[in-house]
Parts: sequence; structure tokens; C-alpha cells
Amino acid sequence: MSEAYFPLELQFRDPVRFDGELTRSELGHVGMSRLTSDPVNYERRRSHIRSAQEEQYLVTLPRATSVEFRQLGRDVRCDPGGFIIERGDEPYRFLYERPNDLYVLKVSRRALAERVRQPDRFCARVIDATTGTAGLFATMVSHAQSQIDDLTATARETIGRQLLELLGLALNDASNASESGYSSVRAAHLSRVEKYIRANLKDPDLSPDLIAEACGISKRYLHDLFKDVNGTVSQQIRDQRLVAARDRLQASRDLPISEVAYRFGFADQAQFSRLFKAKFGMTPSEFQRSAALRPA
Repeated sequence: MSEAYFPLELQFRDPVRFDGELTRSELGHVGMSRLTSDPVNYERRRSHIRSAQEEQYLVTLPRATSVEFRQLGRDVRCDPGGFIIERGDEPYRFLYERPNDLYVLKVSRRALAERVRQPDRFCARVIDATTGTAGLFATMVSHAQSQIDDLTATARETIGRQLLELLGLALNDASNASESGYSSVRAAHLSRVEKYIRANLKDPDLSPDLIAEACGISKRYLHDLFKDVNGTVSQQIRDQRLVAARDRLQASRDLPISEVAYRFGFADQAQFSRLFKAKFGMTPSEFQRSAALRPA
């Protein structure tokens, strides 16, 4: 349990007769596991968190019966057809009263924050996964789990990235649906702007002026929107281009770095390499070499 998730304290309703099975695998930077077991109470305490090195999230999809979860002063009950997100750097309690079957993804905060703003706000909150992008995310998790043994390492990495993208879209849709009034209008504008940026990363002329015109808002209002997320339009364009370029290098390891740089709107390879290292901690060539060492 500690290796698959986090160090936890487990309390069994019937320790003598307890039965359970945990299987896990890796989808690139996403950990995937399936846990089937009799009732258990899991607790993550302050003492467990002291040794944590990187903030991680668990995304849990119950399939057989409800789970109860408490974190950050919030108590929620998640039925099959929904999912919840648990922060690994905060204490929590997680339990189910009847035998259960859970799919669980483990993702880093950095990876999720690249795709959704302020992911912490979704913790200890039930996300409906019966329709829309959340439903598509849940269906893809189920299909990936059922086919995991037949996938190559390259396919696993690709599916892991796709799951992260779908999770980000699902959370953004859930955020937009829960907002109201003035905040809802700003959230809708910001979501439309972010989607436009992601769809036009390869356009060398992508700029605040072009984005404002395409989204039907003023340039001043566009810049004001990004104050809500403590950033700027230019930072968003640059960061999204770097993430897309990294994913391209990982998916197509033989592509020249210069071609990837120009494809995603960077002026030259030197600028691209400098920004890439600042964001990911290694140069594009170092990243490409590390990706090539992984088995196909």
C-alpha cells in the first residue's frame, strides 16, 4: 500500500478473515492500480507526511460501493459513477463499509497543474463521472486497466498523457459548472481563452492581440483575467508550448530538437533549450536521451 499510494495506517474490520488484492502498473508518469478488498479504514497522519518529497494526488474511482472521505475539514461520500481527488501532503481518512473495487491513479501535482489551474480546489470534492468529459475519463481508465498487460511501454506513456489531458478537461468542466454569476462569466472566458491557446500553439503569430480578437474580448480584459490565476497571457502561451513540445519529444524521440522548437513557435533552439531547462530541470537533449533509455 505504501509503495502504490502513500504510507498509511490501516484498520481492518475483520483482520483474521480479511481478503484483498492490489495490482499496479505505470502509464508513463501516471501510476495506475486496482484495489479489491473487504472493508478497510485508511488514515494518513501528520507523521506519515514528514518524509514526503513531492506533492502527489490520488484519483479514486469506486466501482462496487460508496467510499467516505474526509480531508481539509470536508466530509464527502462518493458513489460508483463519481471520483474524488486526495492530496498526499495533507492528513485524510478514507473508508468503505462493504467490499469494494477501486481504480486509483497517482499523479504529481506538477503534472496536473500543467493542465488545470489550482488543482487543490478539487480535493475532497465528488466529481460526477456519468456524463461528459468526466465520463469519458472514467471509461478510458477502465479500458486502460483492462488492457494494461498487452500495452507496450510507449503505448502506456501515450495513454498516461491522454488520461491526464482528459482529467484536466473534466476538472475544468466541473469548475465551470459549479461557478455562478460574475465569477462564472470570468471562468467561462478564461476557459475559452485557454482552449484557444492550446489549439493554436503552433501559430507563430499567437499573441494577446490575436487571442483577444478571436475570443471576442478586449486585450485589457484578457490581461485582467490572468490576474485571477497569478500569471500573464505570455506565460500561459510559453508554458503550454513547453508542455506540448515536451510531449512531442517523448512521443517522437527521433525528431530533431530544432524542428520541435520551431514547430511550437520558439524563435531559436537556444531560447527553447533555456526555457525548457528552467521549467523541467533538464535540457531537451537530456530529456530525449532519458526517454530513449526507456524500453519500447
